[in-house]
Amino acid sequence: MSASSAAPAARTLAVVAVVQFMVSLDLSVVNVGLPRVAGALGFDTAGLTWVIHAYALAFGGLLLLGGKAADRYGRRRVLLCGLGLFGLASFAGGFAGEPGQLIAARAVQGVGAAALAPAALALLTAAFPTGRERVRAFGVWSAMNAAGGALGVLAGGVLTQYVSWRGVMFVNVPMAAVALALAWRGTAVDRPAARGARGGRPDVLGAVLGTGGTALLVFGVVRTDQYAWTSAVTLATLAAAAALLAAFLHVERTTAREPLVRPGLFANRSVVAANAYNLLVGGAMAGSFYFCSLYLQRVLGKGPALTGVMFLPFALGVVAGSVLAVRLGYRFAPRTLMAAGGLMTAAGFAWFGLISPEGTFATDVLGPSVVASVGFGLCLGPVVSTATAGVAPHESGTASGLLNSSRQIGASLGLAALGTAAEHRTGGAATPGALTSGYALGLLLGAALLLAAVVIALTVLPRSAPGAGTRRAAARGELQPARD
Repeated sequence: MSASSAAPAARTLAVVAVVQFMVSLDLSVVNVGLPRVAGALGFDTAGLTWVIHAYALAFGGLLLLGGKAADRYGRRRVLLCGLGLFGLASFAGGFAGEPGQLIAARAVQGVGAAALAPAALALLTAAFPTGRERVRAFGVWSAMNAAGGALGVLAGGVLTQYVSWRGVMFVNVPMAAVALALAWRGTAVDRPAARGARGGRPDVLGAVLGTGGTALLVFGVVRTDQYAWTSAVTLATLAAAAALLAAFLHVERTTAREPLVRPGLFANRSVVAANAYNLLVGGAMAGSFYFCSLYLQRVLGKGPALTGVMFLPFALGVVAGSVLAVRLGYRFAPRTLMAAGGLMTAAGFAWFGLISPEGTFATDVLGPSVVASVGFGLCLGPVVSTATAGVAPHESGTASGLLNSSRQIGASLGLAALGTAAEHRTGGAATPGALTSGYALGLLLGAALLLAAVVIALTVLPRSAPGAGTRRAAARGELQPARD
């Protein structure tokens, strides 16, 4: 990278790092406060999960539209609009007086995040297309992702216990304002991509169908705590979800407008494998935060603030894993790091599955937190780099949106499925033994999802074994993305 382009790229990296920190913080800041939110607004057990689902579904379901909009109308413009909407929704959510109002605010937050996240990642991909700088840039992105999660859990606990659960919503307002100011001054106006062969605007109908189908799918899974899998209600809900998703695929193939995802993009094995891997990892990680937070508070009796502190080793381990991934990224292909990181994270989750009602933080949480977090950090940057490598510049927003979408949809579906399995295991009992049994099952199922992700990394991703020439290129900062 030349000196003339280094300064703008560094400013772009700073903006994207702040944005990712904010998004990551928002994903974790709510978890610790969920028990207090339930008591204050009158959520039942199943309804409480929709505080997370509303955000994840809007975020995941609209990310493809957000990525396409970034390519069409300009990444900087879409980033600024998303930041403004995110801040306003956070402000409104802090004043929620009933469950529906909070869920609606979380959904609007998700819409804003669906605009800003792919735009920010597309800016980063364009600023660092290849080489040593790309490895470092995605390492910084991963570290800020982890740092946001760390401070999000800690801030959520402190605000919930010493201020109010409303603070977990209000804290995003100054964050969004700072990010908006940095993005306004730190990113150059980019030229929107030329219209595609089909012309027209991004396919809004496809986005509505995809989001609606995903929402019904999650809703059907969540409701299995009240209606059996074979009941008419569950079967009808899942059938409607399948119909909407089938309609989405049909619209994407035949619409006169530009599809949200060009079918040819899925011919890229790296894109397909990285998103499948991301889907499974997202489901496992969402469940882990949810179950561990509830275990610490409802079984071990820890307060929200102390629970937040106890999550710090996990978040700091992700930072350590991200730093390690940067160092190893010059020697090993992303495929190798993704497989190794997935195995480490799965081992940590399996260890988590041994929690007991009489456990302690030191014996039941700290050890598995370190193992799982380092593994997660090791694979976080490589999967992002893999999903955007070899993608045409005018589709970088779409590829970024697809990657973010797979993680958020995976998180929502994973939490719904693992949460339902845990609820069935408890049998509705609220004793420490029953709760622990349910949480342990959810964590073990998360380990199974991670093992499936490792299989995908090893069998679908292109093989690449860097030789001496590659290592010398890496030392010169000329390392190119691994190819089949």
